[in-house]
Amino acid sequence: MPRAFTPKVVTANRLLEGDAVWLTADDRWTTDMSEAELIEDEAVSQDRLLFAMGQADVVVGAYLADAKAGEDGPEPTHFREAFRTRGPSNYAHGKQAEA
Repeated sequence: MPRAFTPKVVTANRLLEGDAVWLTADDRWTTDMSEAELIEDEAVSQDRLLFAMGQADVVVGAYLADAKAGEDGPEPTHFREAFRTRGPSNYAHGKQAEA
């Protein structure tokens, strides 16, 4: 019996800055996960991942991450993805310093 598909977002790291970014429904990369496209179909998720992997001059390491619908947009379901929304964790800088 096939497992139910878990909603996904496409995420990667911006090639030049290294920021964690998420793919939006209008093919932009955003540093705000709540703007990401929440994909609820497995075939569409594979297509969107292929699109992301084709942008090697913009992002690196694209992959599908589990997500859930939140009040303001997609939210992470795994602590790793929650950490990525806040930036580097080795010391306060970037997004963490701004929070």
